[in-house]
Amino acid sequence: MSRGWQTRNFIREVGLMVIDEIHLLGEDRGPVLEVIVSRTNFISDRTGRKLRIIGLSTAMANAKDLATWLGIGEMGLYNFRPSVRPVPLEVHIAGFPGKHYCPRMISMNRPTYQAIRQHAPDSPALVFCSSRKQTRLTAFDLITFLVTDTDPKQWLHCDEDSIALIISNIIDVDLKQFLAFGIGIHHAGLQERDRKTVEELFVNQKIQVLIATATLAWGVNFPAHLVVIKGTEYFDGSIKRYVDMPITDVLQMMGRAGRPQYDNSGVACVFVHDIKKNFYKKFLYEPFPVESNLLQVLADHVNAEVAAETVPTKSNLMEYLTWTYFFRRLLENPSYYNLPDVEPKRVNTYLSELVDAVVDVLSHSNCVLVTQEDNVVHYESTFFGKVSSYYYLSHKTMLHFQNTMKYKCSIMDLLSIMCHSQEYALFPVRHNEDKINMQLVKILSHNLNGLMYDSPHLKVNLLLQMYLNDLDLPNQEYIVDLKSVLDQALRILQAMVDISANSGWLSCSIKIIFLMQMVIQGRWFYESDLLVIPGITKPTLPTLSKELNRNHSLRNCISNTLAGMKCASMRHSSALEEALVNVFGTNRAGDIVKHLHNIPWVEININLVEIENNTKITLANNTYDVFPDTEYEISINVFRKGSHDKNVLHSPRFPKKKDEGWFVILGEEDELHCIKRFNVDNRSTVSLKFCSPSRLGTYTYKLYLMSDSYIGLDQQFEVPIHVRQ
Repeated sequence: MSRGWQTRNFIREVGLMVIDEIHLLGEDRGPVLEVIVSRTNFISDRTGRKLRIIGLSTAMANAKDLATWLGIGEMGLYNFRPSVRPVPLEVHIAGFPGKHYCPRMISMNRPTYQAIRQHAPDSPALVFCSSRKQTRLTAFDLITFLVTDTDPKQWLHCDEDSIALIISNIIDVDLKQFLAFGIGIHHAGLQERDRKTVEELFVNQKIQVLIATATLAWGVNFPAHLVVIKGTEYFDGSIKRYVDMPITDVLQMMGRAGRPQYDNSGVACVFVHDIKKNFYKKFLYEPFPVESNLLQVLADHVNAEVAAETVPTKSNLMEYLTWTYFFRRLLENPSYYNLPDVEPKRVNTYLSELVDAVVDVLSHSNCVLVTQEDNVVHYESTFFGKVSSYYYLSHKTMLHFQNTMKYKCSIMDLLSIMCHSQEYALFPVRHNEDKINMQLVKILSHNLNGLMYDSPHLKVNLLLQMYLNDLDLPNQEYIVDLKSVLDQALRILQAMVDISANSGWLSCSIKIIFLMQMVIQGRWFYESDLLVIPGITKPTLPTLSKELNRNHSLRNCISNTLAGMKCASMRHSSALEEALVNVFGTNRAGDIVKHLHNIPWVEININLVEIENNTKITLANNTYDVFPDTEYEISINVFRKGSHDKNVLHSPRFPKKKDEGWFVILGEEDELHCIKRFNVDNRSTVSLKFCSPSRLGTYTYKLYLMSDSYIGLDQQFEVPIHVRQ
């Protein structure tokens, strides 16, 4: 949002910014935070408007550097030691031998059980694991230890009848067993209803032990008397090996130990690989330095600034870098950033070479145009640079589109191109998921040969194909992953539409819009568009079609299409309801009618205007007479009928809330002349400008009205033009 600060008054008027967890600057998500703060300070300097910043963080060794960057003086800096907290924390660090990850995790299970028995025999305990699978394995082992104890249900703090009733409503089979012993698991792969139930049981102390992934430490505040961190490594699918958790994650998990108003102290047991024990002893008891992580993604942020015309020259860009936290740390810890010393001339050379390298990368991706005039290096954003910045996409994605998108691409080609975007390059492929992917490839009809089974791009493609085929995903993790894929998909597809339209590719642009409709509706474009209506399934289609054709008025509406059924719902509602009741019964028929009521119906009329004289061209002999090489405007009045609130899209399968949108496209043969995206309430006017052909003769232009969300509502109109002297 702050990228458009020059055109958005409310951003320039911000007077207070509160930043939580600012120590995350050194993590993967840190560069975004760093750029937002740097840009905000830059805006404040340019506008002369005072900005107050409040930063909240864990204890840090280099808090002064951070404060200087934020513009905070000594009077506003408070840096407490880690030991200063509302509830004192007792920390135990234990090292476990073993080269291999899984056996080492198994060896930690009995010490976890013993830690709960010793430090929290009747108090809430949180056990953090590195993966969803480990939460289940840990829970099973804890139950094994419980059943050999004198009281196997010692962690269950409600009567058997109550927990039995709760368990009967649980979906996850393993979780049912865990809850019976007072143990819950919590991770993003659980059904939301199960997750909420576990949260309520733990908060109300009905169950004593909660085993969770690290995300719980950031997302929901569930303090406990005891926290056990069972391992400080996780599997990174992008590099196919186990890596250390960020120290900030470990501190965050430890911070959940100790309940204000309930405990006089909290206990944290940190189980680590024995060779890393001394490292954690040092940094868990002492403030740690926070370094910048900006360099890894600097190119995309520079592209955004060039697109916003904030840094039109090289000197402007070098000045912009001095506003970043990276620049502060470069001067304080130069060796970390491969700078030999901080002598001013060397620092200037370092920044100059860094800027040149970054801009070269952007130039290679055709995102930035570099020119030189009077020894001044100028930067200008290209079409691809603006698209990258507007849709928040990587410059690598822009280069990928340029190399792979062609005017003859099929929908499957376009789906593959989308799945290979850089935004999906780090999509998680967990341990052993390559085997699951191999099985999915075998059951899908579309060929996916050529990709490794552990490729994130293959997994994204598989998830989308399973979604479009309405097939059950293999586990809850894949269900959550699909939501992540769909979250990214629309902005990638919208960028693809812009790039295709800019190239003048008519059929390719239309296919991308079809793909957009498919992603939102969860259906293939070649299937019956009636399948987007909840309650209508493939087995019911023949019966429904037969019933609709029995009625003359419904048959005339061609009501075996979505547009036809919408038409029938407006003109012959009683006949349609009767036909639907005969096929589906009263309740399901009512739901179908309600859904049809929410689907929009759009009508248009077209006017042609000569721009220079503002003269309306009338239709004569079924053609519009125009002059050669003259600019004209097609004015389209759009009338929308339908009753859903504020044009909010109704698509039960798409997880994100979205407003319906429309495209209007003017093309001739296979050339796209102009395109416009718009929203419509009850009535809107859309204008398209084009230049008439230079050669005399008759041309048939086509105007396409296409939904960005619904399959089956697209319309096509002919605009015949006669070019004369």
